[in-house]
Amino acid sequence: MARPALVFDRLGTLADPTRSRVLLLLEGTELTVGELCQVLQLPQSTVSRHLKILADEGWVTARDSGASRHYTLVPSRLDAEAKRLWNVVREQVSAGASAHQDARRRESVLNARRVKVQTFFRGAAPRWDQMRATLIGARTDLLALLDLLDDRYVVGDLGCGTGILSEAVAPAVARVIAVDESGAMLSAAKRRLSPFDNVDVRTGSVEALPIGDNELDIALLFMVTHFVLEPVKVLAEVRRVLKPGGRLLVLDLTAHEHDEYTQQMGHIWQGFTEEQVRAWVNDAGLTTARYRVLPADTAAKGPALFSLVAKKQEPGTGR
Repeated sequence: MARPALVFDRLGTLADPTRSRVLLLLEGTELTVGELCQVLQLPQSTVSRHLKILADEGWVTARDSGASRHYTLVPSRLDAEAKRLWNVVREQVSAGASAHQDARRRESVLNARRVKVQTFFRGAAPRWDQMRATLIGARTDLLALLDLLDDRYVVGDLGCGTGILSEAVAPAVARVIAVDESGAMLSAAKRRLSPFDNVDVRTGSVEALPIGDNELDIALLFMVTHFVLEPVKVLAEVRRVLKPGGRLLVLDLTAHEHDEYTQQMGHIWQGFTEEQVRAWVNDAGLTTARYRVLPADTAAKGPALFSLVAKKQEPGTGR
């Protein structure tokens, strides 16, 4: 077991003016050996020797990035005794002329790094979206937005299909109730959602939901409404199961002329106009909070989609 560093060992380390300057430069900043050489105006061998001593004694940490190694001093990682000692030494070193000169050179080095990054983005802009999609997926970033949901929410995935939406929402909320009337769809949903203990998969139709009154904080109807005969009846049923103040999010097709969808995909409605859905929502006793046509996905061949947010008013508030 390594013996604890004695205060005299630490004093000996910090007594070297160059090492103290290095620590001051690295406090809260990552620099490579080459960058430290530029700032301190010292050869690489000298800088590397000082860094090894500081690293061995736990004053600095190192991180590899490609062919470079970045060093930094993180005061919060020092033990209490080392922090006290560094505070005393820093006060003396930072007041000297060398420290001010070092700070100016460090800023020049960091500015050069910023220019390099800006140059990269100027050249990468035309292909940035594709590079990003290759790295993290086309819209994986949207999954993170689900964490803005209240983790106490109960969410209804109505017409859940194979459960892909429930799978995305479940980690961010207290409970998901996934409903569908297709046995084949529900079998696929149960397989997909089996890792989640907060998802309740239920058999039922969106016209007669197997959900109690005022049970849901949020109801989701994603690509469902164009399959139902009576949208107003479905929306009224959604109103029943929503808590006062609860919200409905509808995602569906805008009005289109693709007659083949009726034969090939079982669609009953050829999309919807804004006027249609707003009228149905109001007839069902809900209040439309927002309607918008979503930006087109260049990879999609179907009609544009719209999203509509509706709300069940809280009694006596008008909200």
